[in-house]
Amino acid sequence: MLIYEDNSNFQQGTCIFHVFMEAAILDNSRERCKQLSIIDVGKSHDTPDENYELKMATKTRVVLLACGSFNPITNMHLRMFEIAKDSLHKTGRFEVIEGIVSPVSDGYKKKDLEPAKHRCEMVRRSLKTSSWIRLDTWESDQDTWTETARILAHHKAQQDSIYNANELRPTRNSELPAKKKRKTNAGTTHVSCNMLHNQADGQGPVQVKLLCGGDLLESFAVPGLWKPADIEDIVRNYGLVCITREGSNPSRFIYENDVLSKFQYNIHIVTEWITNDISATKIRRALRRQESVKYLVQDAVIDYIMKNSLYGVEVADK
Repeated sequence: MLIYEDNSNFQQGTCIFHVFMEAAILDNSRERCKQLSIIDVGKSHDTPDENYELKMATKTRVVLLACGSFNPITNMHLRMFEIAKDSLHKTGRFEVIEGIVSPVSDGYKKKDLEPAKHRCEMVRRSLKTSSWIRLDTWESDQDTWTETARILAHHKAQQDSIYNANELRPTRNSELPAKKKRKTNAGTTHVSCNMLHNQADGQGPVQVKLLCGGDLLESFAVPGLWKPADIEDIVRNYGLVCITREGSNPSRFIYENDVLSKFQYNIHIVTEWITNDISATKIRRALRRQESVKYLVQDAVIDYIMKNSLYGVEVADK
């Protein structure tokens, strides 16, 4: 379709069209013909408007943060990251550059909660097969339970402090190679190659979003469980990527909640069509009953559980 500078002068436009078409035929270029179908004879190709559209097409970089007990970490926990990543990428607006697993500290005081050192080690072993998800021990290193809003703030500040807006400037582990920096003891910090590449491209600040299940979303309505200010802080300043099961109705729940409804633009709902009912509670029950959990958790995690007799596992004498 041609866009004429003077629509009233159809005959003149037709002549211009033929001139361009003849040139394309002489050039024997299919690509040139494609360009003719969208050419605007009244504008040059390098206009400020086109540059603006190019900038608007830049994807927002996202770090997915999952908080929880991970007691133990299951294959479903890992699947949540993959499902969320696929869904965000399909929007064409986001690029997921990293996933973070943040186990709760021993200060949570939950029944049957194994020590953080064991839970973190199981997470670390389960993530050996992932190229983009990592363990972070900042939360688990705290003496007391840490509010989710504060955890998000910590990771956002960490992302912002790694580089400034104009140049690549690692702030930790500078003695290690620039491509991959890792602190292997408590307070694990990792800078992925994706982060290095994209930050250098100047795509703007990274967004840290809370990855969760539908149960966490619904827990916002439980009286006294969450501070109203924290709920607003989380959904307004960070955002949620919520994995829900087929048949649930998170949209209705969001509609009925004033805060969630107000910031629903920052809540990304992902339906898990391939249903999976694996839960850490069911895993612990099976282990306690000396039942197999193979293919429900990573083999490396099972080996660690058996070696350390976690969750009531009884190891037969060899």
